[in-house]
Amino acid sequence: MSNLLAAATAAAAFSVDVAGPSTPNLLLWVALPYAAFATLIVGLVWRYRYDKFGWTTRSSQSYENKIMRIASPLFHFGIIAVFFGHVLGLLIPEAWTEAIGLQESTYHALTLPLSLVAGAAAVIGLVMLIYRRRSTPQVFRRTTKNDKTMYVFLGAAMLLGIFSSWAASGLFNDGHNYREDVSVWFRSIMLLQPQPEAMAAAPMYFQLHVVAGLLLFAVWPFTRLVHVFSAPIQYLTRPYVVYRSRSPHRAGNRATRRGWEPMRHD
Repeated sequence: MSNLLAAATAAAAFSVDVAGPSTPNLLLWVALPYAAFATLIVGLVWRYRYDKFGWTTRSSQSYENKIMRIASPLFHFGIIAVFFGHVLGLLIPEAWTEAIGLQESTYHALTLPLSLVAGAAAVIGLVMLIYRRRSTPQVFRRTTKNDKTMYVFLGAAMLLGIFSSWAASGLFNDGHNYREDVSVWFRSIMLLQPQPEAMAAAPMYFQLHVVAGLLLFAVWPFTRLVHVFSAPIQYLTRPYVVYRSRSPHRAGNRATRRGWEPMRHD
């Protein structure tokens, strides 16, 4: 009898292993991330090739500067800090930090305040930017439906991220170590060896945050957020812009070189 029970248990375990993850988990934690990343890459290439003149932030600083001088640095520096926090938390395995003597409790005690401050700065900056856009008529008239959609996706991902950090902190509950499931899932996606069961084991608020982030990546190429991937590298190699004085007086006692003579206006 005991042999029959053991055989039945082994057969059941085998059948579960063969069945693998459920269809919703495969769609959410395998198909969705790869579809989002593919849309991001293909969309950026398409946008750069066919819409170079639209590859811009469409800056509205000339219409209002008082609020923007505070909101823009808050948002941008906060987002940069949040980005590097995600790199540290998702890409570096827990075993690596423990190998250098940094225990998990110490790791969270060091990173949690920084992540909450960075997230709060980014959210406050975003709220101020939205208020500025809505309250300044000149800026609001130049706000497109695309801009409004971008704010919804960006705001949802940021708010869910702050809530996830707060809920996982353990300050008001048992907490949750996201490096045991969310980070494992993310690295498995990057290594093309997806482990959807790891993400499926994470709390619901982390799952919502990840879905919001993936959807943000999917719409990224079609919004003004493309400017994140721009850098004025051509400034390093372009020729100098020479401004010639209209004054008839020569600056200094050095003889004027050929080609640098002041322009004459007869």
